[in-house]
This record gives sequence, structure tokens and C-alpha cells, in this order.
Amino acid sequence: MRLSALPLLFVLFFLRVSGQEPTPTPPPIREEVTVIANRIETRIGDTPASVFTLSRVEIETAAAPTIDDTLRQSVGFSIFRRTSSRNANPTSQGVSLRGVGASGASRSGVFFDGVPLNDPFGGWVQWNRVSSVAVENVEILRGGASSLYGDSSLSGAINVLPRSAQDKFTVAADAFGGTQNTISGSTFIGSKLNDWLLDLSAASYQTKGYKIVDEAVRGPVDGFAGVRSSSLSTRILRSFSGKATIFFRPSYFGEVRTNGTGLQTNRTHIRQMIAGGDVRADRSLFNFRWRAFGGTQVYDQTFSTVNSARTAEALNRVQRVPAQTVGFSAQASAVYRNHTLLAGFELRNVRGASDEIVIANNTPTSNIGSGGRQLTAGLFVQHFVRIGSKAVIAGSLRYDRWENYRAFTSTRAIATNAIVINAFIDRTEDASSPQISFLLHLSGQFSFYANASRSFRSPTLNELYRGFRVGNVLTTANENLRAERADNFEGGIKFNKRQFAIRANTFWTRIGQPVANVTLATTPTLITRQRQNAGETRSAGVEIEAEFRFKQMDLSAGYLFADSIVTSFPSNPVLFGLATPQVAKNQFTFQARYTKSKWNFAVQGRASGEQFDDDLNTFRLEPFAQIDLFVSRKLSENLQIYAAVENVLNSRYSVGKTPIRTVASPTNLRIGFRWR
Repeated sequence: MRLSALPLLFVLFFLRVSGQEPTPTPPPIREEVTVIANRIETRIGDTPASVFTLSRVEIETAAAPTIDDTLRQSVGFSIFRRTSSRNANPTSQGVSLRGVGASGASRSGVFFDGVPLNDPFGGWVQWNRVSSVAVENVEILRGGASSLYGDSSLSGAINVLPRSAQDKFTVAADAFGGTQNTISGSTFIGSKLNDWLLDLSAASYQTKGYKIVDEAVRGPVDGFAGVRSSSLSTRILRSFSGKATIFFRPSYFGEVRTNGTGLQTNRTHIRQMIAGGDVRADRSLFNFRWRAFGGTQVYDQTFSTVNSARTAEALNRVQRVPAQTVGFSAQASAVYRNHTLLAGFELRNVRGASDEIVIANNTPTSNIGSGGRQLTAGLFVQHFVRIGSKAVIAGSLRYDRWENYRAFTSTRAIATNAIVINAFIDRTEDASSPQISFLLHLSGQFSFYANASRSFRSPTLNELYRGFRVGNVLTTANENLRAERADNFEGGIKFNKRQFAIRANTFWTRIGQPVANVTLATTPTLITRQRQNAGETRSAGVEIEAEFRFKQMDLSAGYLFADSIVTSFPSNPVLFGLATPQVAKNQFTFQARYTKSKWNFAVQGRASGEQFDDDLNTFRLEPFAQIDLFVSRKLSENLQIYAAVENVLNSRYSVGKTPIRTVASPTNLRIGFRWR
């Protein structure tokens, strides 16, 4: 039986179950929510940082069906080229916060149940691995987070917290169909009995997608960009006297994508195993958590060239990228009076390669292999102090050291069988990531916070050793890349009174040696770029969020101003003063949700200013706005039917220029049912 059919069978079968689950209540004002953004449980109102949460209710009433598109309602959350996981190549799905992203690699760490979701080889995120039905809530920590989360957390960290069974038998299912030949089914099944807990989540999603190339330049070779993916994950957990747990979670993910032309496709298979445990002493005075994980994956992709009239396409490269990873993390925390101490360490080893067949005039000409290994180790400590009921001081420090070794490139000419091998020297780098934070409750409603930190991101094996081509743009690897390093400062005020909350802050981030795709040469048929450490960039701005609840109505809005520019590039002074690629100076989001009896109504909107798709600021992506709608009605205690419309105004804004203009999806409708 095909894996993609499993979730639909689960949905149909478990609709017959008569078990009851309580109707979800609206989430509280965010200032009252407990989060683990600082790796220990604290209320957002007592956290000296900018934290955004997304509850299960907010996820379920979003018009977007995927986690990455739902997270766009958090200002500052951005993915390379404004793209969506439904239609874009996964290598462009890296996430950044507050305008620090200059390429497709993530500048923010993304974690699911304490284990990184960032691709071990390339740093991007396979968002379809996480089905919405299996998520309890999401936390976004903005600002430098390397002092606790280490590598990839240059601009923050995102924690995706898994759903867990609460009763003897818990069932949730979601199935929908829509335009663009879209169909999806997902389910979560859990059972909690005595000291055992078992849950399973399965999801299948497929969409034909749409033609991403602008109609004005579209040709016969241009087709649809879509995806077909399946995921399966299960967890077995054993509890000991309610004070300790141990679990095992195997998972599988597979997807196939079309990328807009007949010859450009990619395929991914990921197999992962996670084991972990938690120990909690009486009254939570001592906690210990550990996670061990490992996995293998294979990423296959084909590249092509398209003539200027877009009437002909030729295959020019076939690529396979196998990667393996293994890791371990552990942390312990203890509470003594007003002090909370946290300490932990992390280890990870990644091995990856890129095996390519180069094709010219429909004939294979050479085989190219490249790759290497990366070993990372990190230690961190944090001291969290409450001073009476008015103030909180937190200090943390982390040290990371990593080594790139056994790196090489090899080229074999097929015609002559001549082989050239280039072995790179082993390299070691390290980083110290301190952070100091302060929060003061000025009154019962007002509080002020400030923090300063250093953060870093080491270059991925993908950036060091793998080149790629998108359209008429060729980007080459660079084995000499060094780590990005950032200095972060921010401060803000929070106000919370009954059903109203507002948070405003200002931030300043300087990034040294940012990794960017720097243009080397431009011809009518080919733009050549290379990944380089691009001198220095600076992002500074203001962030404002507000939330209001009145009876059955929930309103929230956010605004971000982020001025991100290149402030230094001695080897390429022409870039000085230009805007950082892929960063919009202005972003705005709003959400409204109304609940009445058996009905739910929700509207989400977002708008963004202009941004540029390249380092030279040649390819401008214009401002855009998008509005989405959602409505649902309960048919019974457990069953509801819903409809969602994305991009109601059919805004066909630019998502990329390579230099061919690609555009956002037209209006998209889906109708489904949900069992809770």
C-alpha cells in the first residue's frame, strides 16, 4: 500500500470513533502564556526577549495549510524569495528573522521536540515534515539566540512543540481538497494508559501547483510547480512514577517536486530516529532532559538550461546529495529560591556529499564529486534570577567548536577517464556566545526589558562544497567560507491590562562576514555568483505587536521596520550601502478571529515593502499585500467542516527574479473537514 494513502484511511476509519474531546478554548493573551524559549519554563511576561507564540487554535483557524505559511503571520519571519514550501525548491526554504537573511540557508534554528529540523547538509528546512495536526503550539524567539541554541540561531530560534495524547484515546484528523488539484489527509492518534503513552501522526499532501513564471514571459517549456509528500512518525513513551520519562520516536518523510519546467525536478527521502528522556523532581526543583538522534537522507535534483524564448530546454546537470547525521544533547536545570541555573551540552556529526553528472549537448561529459564532514560540540550555562516580584536578570554563555574535515572535490572526464582530485585541509573554528538580559516590571501593567548578545552561524557543507543553478543563475561553492558573527542589542516596553497587550521594541544587529551570493559576472545568458563572506551588514529597526480580545472577538497586529544594508565590503566596494538581499524594510500583519456558537470566522492579512533578489539590488521585488479568509462550522461535538481562501484579491506579486520573474500563487481555495 502506498504511504500517501495511509492518512486518508486513518481519517475515514476514525470518524467512526465516538470518543469525546473538549472543545478548544481561545488562547490567553500572549503575555500570560508559558514558554520554553529560554530552554526553561517562564511566562512571556517574565521573559526579557521578544517571543511570539502560535497556539493550536490559531494554527487550525489559519487559511494556510502548512506551518511555514502560517508562521508568516509573525512579523520578521521570512523565507528566501517569499516562497512557500508548497511550490518552491526545498533548498530555498531557510528561515530568517528581523532582516538578516542574505541567502537560502537558515539564520534561525528550527527545533521539533528539542531536535533540529534544519537540514544537516544545507541548513534549509523541510517544512512539510511537520504536519499541523501533530503540532501543539509554536514559539518564535527573535534576536540572537546562539547563547542557548548555538549554530544556525544567528537571528533567533523556533520551537515546534509536538502534540501529545491527554486521554486514554485521542484522535484528531484533517482532510481537505482544493484548487490546483490539491488534496491532503492527516491524522494524529494517541493513547495514554497507566505509565505508557503511544501516539502516531501521518500526513499526505499533494498539489499540482501553478505556473510560477510570469505569463508575460512564459513559454512552452514552462509548467507547474507542485509537490507530493508523505510523512509518518510514531512515539512510544514510558513514564516512571510521574517523575521521569523515556521515549523513542522513528519517522519517515518523502517528497517529489516539480520546479516549473519539464526537466527540473527534485526528490527527498529522510529517515530519522530520536530517543530521549526527561526527569522532573518534586515541585520541579530539578529537571534533566536528553535527546539522541540520527538519520540518513538523500536529495536528488536535476538542472536545466532554457533558451531566451523559453521554447526549448536542455538537461545540464543531474545531482545526488546523500547525507548522514548523528547528535546528542543534554541539559539540567535547578531552582533554588529565586535562582534558576541551567547547564547543558550538544554534539553533532554531519557527513554529506554532492555527486553530479555534467551534461552538454545531451551528452554526459564529466562526473563531479564533492563533500566533507563537520563535527560540532557546544557547552552552555544560564543563570536566571528573580529580584522580588519586580525584576528579572538572566545571563547565559555558550562555547562552540567545530571542525570541517575530509573535504574534497574530484572531477572525472568521461571521454578520457582522467581524474583530478583536490583535497582541502582540515579547518577548525570556534565561537563564544554571551548574552545578558534584564526585565523590570515598572507597574502592574508596564514592563521594560533589554538584552545584549553575540551569536554566530557556521557555513554549511552545502555552502562550502555544493554549487547549484536556478534558471540562468549559477552559484558556485566556496570552501574558504568562515562563520558569520553577530552583535545584537535590543530593548522594549510591554503593556498588558486585562484583555489588551502591546509590545514595542527597537533592535540593532551587526553581522560580520555574512555569507551572501555575490555576483561575479553577468552575460545575456548566464549570471555567475559565488558564496562569499560579504564584509559586514547591519540591520536596525522597530518591532510592534498588539493583541486585543473583546467577548468572542480576537484581534492582533504586528509591524516591523528593518533597515538592513551592507556597511562594509573592502573587496567589492560597489556593494557598500546597498540593501541586504531578500530583506523588506517594512512588514505588516494582522489577524482577526470571531467565534459564535458553532461558527468560527478568521481573516489574516500581511503586507511587505520592496526587497531585492540579488546583491547588486538590480532585481527589485515590488511591495505586496495579501488577505486570507477562513470559516468553519461544527456539525457535531467532534466534527467540523471548514473552507479557506488564500490570496482573496488574487495579488500576483513577484517572489523571485533569476532574472526571469516568478510570481505568487493566484487565489487558492480549499474545503475540508476536521475531527477532534
